[in-house]
Amino acid sequence: MANEAHKGWDGKSRGGHTGYLIFVRVIRLLGIRGAYTLLAFVALYFIPFAPRATRAIWNYHRRRRGLSRMAAMVALYRHYYCFGQTLIDKIALRGGLANRYHFCFGEAFESFLALLEQGHGAVLIGAHVGCWEAGAGFFGQYGRKINIVMYDAEHQRIKELLDKEEMEEHAYSIIPVNEDPIEALLRMKAALDRGELVCFNGDRYLDPNSAEEMELMGGRVKLPKGPFLIASKCRVPVIFYYTMREPKRTYRFHFTIASEGGRAEVPTLMQHYATSLETLMQHYPYQWFNFYPFWNE
Repeated sequence: MANEAHKGWDGKSRGGHTGYLIFVRVIRLLGIRGAYTLLAFVALYFIPFAPRATRAIWNYHRRRRGLSRMAAMVALYRHYYCFGQTLIDKIALRGGLANRYHFCFGEAFESFLALLEQGHGAVLIGAHVGCWEAGAGFFGQYGRKINIVMYDAEHQRIKELLDKEEMEEHAYSIIPVNEDPIEALLRMKAALDRGELVCFNGDRYLDPNSAEEMELMGGRVKLPKGPFLIASKCRVPVIFYYTMREPKRTYRFHFTIASEGGRAEVPTLMQHYATSLETLMQHYPYQWFNFYPFWNE
């Protein structure tokens, strides 16, 4: 995905190995509140010392949200702080501290579980928003049937760190797409045939030729067709899934059943996804974690 068409995303996300290591140690020494206190200073540090990410966040609040310069300055700090909170929460949840958090499930959660009970495979599509892994422990028996399709540049290093620190690694499987794309496709198809879940983030792509231009927050973006095409070809249900942070250490689960199976039209699915993502961003503007030039500007 590192190309001019996508303006340089390199397969790595903020909050990698070093960020994990720092906050793992701080949580153990000072607890979750202590980690949040340290974060107040770390968030300030990133504003001048992560210029590419800062520029992307600034443009997001100025151009997409239409904030004034002063309001955008405040939003810039809040954005980094919110991202840091989700990183700390992710580590705390893996460290067995789920009892320190609250979790809210909507009515759509029951419909989602009913789909899974049918025993068919399904495609879950999320985005780089909120904290997807906050909900991993609530999939119960389905946890071992989750296959996450991702660019694997950072995952192995993070896994090694968690193993070293004796922290829990969730039971789901990883299907890397940066090694052998054909093998990855075969693994996805096999998982769906076994009645398992194949999970994508639908807001980043590897090949610009396999992306479709859509409208989002008043601008034009490119979204990958692959997740929607696979669901349509395999005739499996499509669910949009997000886990968003709210005050008082609360995470709210958002499920939208976009298709209950059968041959769904890819453009229709993609438009539905873009609409759901925009609605989410309007409610949680500081939990948009694509720290690079996302819009075609």
